[in-house]
Parts: sequence; structure tokens; C-alpha cells
Amino acid sequence: MKRIAVLASGRGSNLKAILKAVKRGEIAGEVALMISDRADAPALEIARGDGVNALHIDPKSCSSRESYDQVLINALKENEIDLIVLAGFMRLLSPLFVQAFPLQILNIHPSLLPAFPGNDGIEQAFNYGVKVTGCTVHFVDEGLDSGPVVLQEAVPVIQRESVKTLQQRIQAVEHRIYPIAIDLFCRDKLKVEGRRCYIIDKET
Repeated sequence: MKRIAVLASGRGSNLKAILKAVKRGEIAGEVALMISDRADAPALEIARGDGVNALHIDPKSCSSRESYDQVLINALKENEIDLIVLAGFMRLLSPLFVQAFPLQILNIHPSLLPAFPGNDGIEQAFNYGVKVTGCTVHFVDEGLDSGPVVLQEAVPVIQRESVKTLQQRIQAVEHRIYPIAIDLFCRDKLKVEGRRCYIIDKET
């Protein structure tokens, strides 16, 4: 069974969805560790309430981004983590971190990448006036939201809706497809060749 670490900075809504999917047997793995860069992140209490080892690692205790990432790397390796899941983790990971876990880091972004990468993907798409946006689960590489795409799902923009309602509808899709992508990884169903990520069935 794969050991999963979730890195989160905020409310922990995706973390909650992942934990529920694990309980339902929909993810062939266990959340063995949760790390936050913020001591007041509600995600920490969500994890602890579920019996998950939850750590606050303070960036202010480190002299640089790389030294902070090295502390993260050490904690992840000590806990024998197989997959790192970013769930609203609001720090850019250094090349040092990404290189330590090649094709072992997943992220979910609230747009149909490569459109609208970076912060505020939903607001970017909304302000641009697109008719369709969505969310993307992707592997993390050294670029900005640029790793191979695992899953995507489109969300139509309803005429005259607000950014808030669009965000709520995208988050509902995130909570459904992120656990699916995590389960595919845990069952060794993902194969990456260059920029393409294939879902494979080892039984056929």
C-alpha cells in the first residue's frame, strides 16, 4: 500500500476529500503524513482529527527556500512516503525538492492547463471571458504548473454567474477527480512518456 503525504496551507477541502476517499476504499493507499507551512492552517486539525501525523514546518526557521525544502525532503523520506500530494500548498517548490521525488508529486490546478497557470487560475479564466474552464491534475516538474497532465475535466462557465459560484463548482470537480488520480498512481496505473501520461491496465 502506497504511503501518501499531503502538503497544504489552508482550509484543507481537498485533503478532506482525499481522506474520505481513503475511508471509502477508493484510494489504494494511506495518508501517512500531512505537512503545512502555516501553524494556523485548518488542514492540520482535519488531519489530526483523522489520526494522521500532521506537522507544521515553519519556513521562518530556515534561511532559504532550498534549506526549507531540504527539511521537507528529510521529513518525507523519514516517513517513507511514496506519493506527495499538493492540496493548496502555497509555496513554490525548488528544483531541489522536485528532483528528490521525480514523478512522485501530484498537484491539482483550477484551470484546463496549459491555460491560466499560476495563482488565481479561476479568476484569470473568468476575467478572460472563457466559456469553458475546469481543473487539471498533473505531475509537478520544475516549471510553473507545467508537468505532464494526468486528468482534466471541463466546467462550463454559466452566463452571468459570479467568480464565487464558478469556484464552488470547480472545487466540487476537484474533490471528485483528485482522489481518482491518486488511486491510479497508487495502483501503478500511470505511465509517463515525455509530456504524455497514459492510464494503463496491467491486467490486459
